[in-house]
Amino acid sequence: MFGSSTEEVNSSGDTPECGQTWGVSSMDRSGPNETTSYGPTSASSGSSHQTVDEGSTSSSHCPSLPRVASGGQLHHSFQLGGLTSRSTPLRSHGGTPGLRRTLGSSSSHPARTPLTDPTATSCSSATSAFGASVIVALVEGRGLARGEIGMASLNLKYPELVLSQFADTGTYAKPCIVLLKVITKIHILMPLEILMPDTASEKGKGTKLFSLITENFPVPVQSMSQGVAFTAIRRKYFNERKGLEYVQQLCAPEFGTVLMEVQAKYYCLAAAAALLKYLEFIQNSVYAAKSLKVSFKGSEQTAMIDSASASNLELVVNNRDHRSEHSLLGVLNHTKTPGGARRLRSNILEPLVDVDTINIRLDAIQELLQYEELFFGLTNGIGHFLDTDQLLSVLIQIPKQETVQVAEAKITHVIQLKHTLDLVPRLRMVLKNCNTALLKAYSTSLEDNRFDILLEQIKTVINDDTTYLKGSLNMRTQKCYAVRPNINEFLDIARRAYTEIVDDIAGLVNQTAEKYGLPMRTSFSTARGFFIQMKLEGVVLPEGKLPAEFIKATKQKNNYSFTTADLMKMNDRCDEALREIFHMSYLVICQLLSTVHEHIHCLYKLSDAVSMLDMLLSLAKACTISDYVRPEFTDTLAIKQGRHPILERMAGQLPVSNNSYISEGSNFVIITGPNMSGKSTYLKQVALCQIMAQIGSFVPAQYASFRVADQIFTRIGVDDDFETNSSTFMLEMKEISYIVHNVSDRSLIIIDELGRGTSAEEGIGICHSVCEFLLSLKAFTLFATHFLELCQLESLYPNVENQHMEVQHTRSGDTGVESVVYTYLLNRGCSEERHYGLRAAEMTALPSTIIQEAKTIASKVSQQLLAKHHSDPETQRQRAVYHLANRLLQTARNSRLDPDSLRMYLKGLKKQFEIEMLAAGQPASVDKEEE
Repeated sequence: MFGSSTEEVNSSGDTPECGQTWGVSSMDRSGPNETTSYGPTSASSGSSHQTVDEGSTSSSHCPSLPRVASGGQLHHSFQLGGLTSRSTPLRSHGGTPGLRRTLGSSSSHPARTPLTDPTATSCSSATSAFGASVIVALVEGRGLARGEIGMASLNLKYPELVLSQFADTGTYAKPCIVLLKVITKIHILMPLEILMPDTASEKGKGTKLFSLITENFPVPVQSMSQGVAFTAIRRKYFNERKGLEYVQQLCAPEFGTVLMEVQAKYYCLAAAAALLKYLEFIQNSVYAAKSLKVSFKGSEQTAMIDSASASNLELVVNNRDHRSEHSLLGVLNHTKTPGGARRLRSNILEPLVDVDTINIRLDAIQELLQYEELFFGLTNGIGHFLDTDQLLSVLIQIPKQETVQVAEAKITHVIQLKHTLDLVPRLRMVLKNCNTALLKAYSTSLEDNRFDILLEQIKTVINDDTTYLKGSLNMRTQKCYAVRPNINEFLDIARRAYTEIVDDIAGLVNQTAEKYGLPMRTSFSTARGFFIQMKLEGVVLPEGKLPAEFIKATKQKNNYSFTTADLMKMNDRCDEALREIFHMSYLVICQLLSTVHEHIHCLYKLSDAVSMLDMLLSLAKACTISDYVRPEFTDTLAIKQGRHPILERMAGQLPVSNNSYISEGSNFVIITGPNMSGKSTYLKQVALCQIMAQIGSFVPAQYASFRVADQIFTRIGVDDDFETNSSTFMLEMKEISYIVHNVSDRSLIIIDELGRGTSAEEGIGICHSVCEFLLSLKAFTLFATHFLELCQLESLYPNVENQHMEVQHTRSGDTGVESVVYTYLLNRGCSEERHYGLRAAEMTALPSTIIQEAKTIASKVSQQLLAKHHSDPETQRQRAVYHLANRLLQTARNSRLDPDSLRMYLKGLKKQFEIEMLAAGQPASVDKEEE
């Protein structure tokens, strides 16, 4: 219709269709240094306040533009039908989110929370999947309920209200696990904004939770460029009765069982009340009745990884370069949709603890790897889906004001929904013949006839050939002609007028081209509308310049872009016709949207299926790139030839692989070795493989067996923290205190250096006492240290095992200089290396005289401090019996050997036991044990 001469252009500053917002222009956004706060109506010195009353039903009163206070900050005070909220922005790395305009208003709405982007679902890439989009509300119990914390969170990109309540019996005087769980949960959610009662932040009366939040945020959470906003809201709006009413009113019937779970969870309901009221005001829209997914989630279903451990292990972001893909998420993320990427990130930070669920995922990945047709069919099918989560989110929101921008957005949503539903039959067909339980379950969920009902309903109103297309001009055309003809007479008239104007524009450009004899063509961009482009190749302009008729001209090399006064007038007429088309189309599809709300649950099923299938495909894809193996789950951590998953991707070649073995009988491994020998890399490798196994991924090894860990702790790094005024040693003590207070028998603990921030005597003393505490538990512990004195623990405790990173020494034939070769191989026993720190110092530019003097002093100190401690024969005998008993117990629990192989294995155990007993100076008799 537009003719082949019309071309779409996305020039700098233009907003492509996939990023289009509801009537938000660049002037509506605040500068990077402006701070928006919601303050109480009482004025404070040096600031200017405005009060705006907005009832929950009235939309005629809109906030006016802010005035800059004398202090250079922006201050605002809002009353939402009496609700006053105050936002206290914390320290920020890069400014606050921009101000957004309220729908249909001509004034700026000073909100920290951005409006939901109505057409962002048109981008199917996962590159922006991790942007902050979660709002969190928190409230603490008081009086007898002190220690109870309620949390409600809602992702603006996915309409699920998640409620959590944390209870604690401890006091606030010691490290409190509930507070740390809350902080960890907030880090995982990566919130845009945190809502709390104003009483939590009162001067001099701030609660422990508020203090912890201000300590921990804002840090650049993952790749965020700005901090996290804190908004204080009057305590009375944290109302559990109102929260329960919200849940009853908004929860979709299929998720109604959550009401039984949360009826007595007063604090999470109170948080939900404040959160939903706040979102209603900020978004200027409400959720449709019975359309929201509401869930209650505790922390029992997933393993807990605190934020420091997630950072130490580089689970979702690389510590050196936040844009780098050298993280566990970067290694495993081959997702095609933003929903799949978000699900993968969430699973990495909160791995599963249910072995059956993990094995079901592993079965599905194994089937994807075995059947290429299934793998490539699903990959192709999933790749065409848009951001289903965000589409679902905007579909169930009902704007308070019906503006042209709202109408256009809703038409886009219906087109995107039709595009999405058109993809369901193809996905059904691919999954039809799958065998594993998880894929079968998703195949069954896609057989829901409501998908067909919805699509048929849409096709009664929307043209069959209307579909989602990339590019603003293409989508503009689709939106104009989306509704079928002969449904609304006024709509048909408006479309004919629009077509005539577009034809007139094409004719005007052709006439102008003929008039001046220049090669002109019609182009289009979102910002400029229709304009003229011209490329001069062998053509000379009259008098060497553009005619005066051409205005707003820009030049790029040999390309000219410009318009004319007549063309600008036609663009205005075109926009007027479009507004009329969108308004009429919106009236037609309003009834259709109510039908969508009735069948909304099937879209939740589709969203869940697409994100999970996308994640499984991503994990399967990672297996095809590297040589991964399916893990088993037993009571033992055993990895044969394990590799570091991130290092493997970085190096471009296979890194040195190592074996790992930790069991209930040898659950404490002390690792020694020189600097740079690979201790830290090995420790992280074990933790990363454990996490990969628990999310249902294959792992980089020849064989792998894991015991499911309920918590993963790490103590890595020796840096000062200037923000909390903590020295290296104080940070070590805080981290080890957190581990000691929260560790369980099913935990995995990684400690890389402890006590290095103080004197050697104190460091050894602290290490020894911490080791003895952890030895009394059944937790699996890997403890890397430079204190060789700790190796003596092996002679005192049978469940301790010494291992070391092996190095080799070579001497140059020419110069006779000795050098160290790092093998990065882990071997049994304590490191025989002494003064390896001095060898590392030799590799620097330190003068040789200083090195020699250091060696002399170190040797003298070693002779005084280090004495050989051999265990007595009785201890060695007990150790041998202990090891044999544990190996027999493990064999009884986990062995899958046939009788002949089992007999051979038991004979090997007998021989090993006899050798250990002879070393203890006693004869061995194990006939009874073998029987």
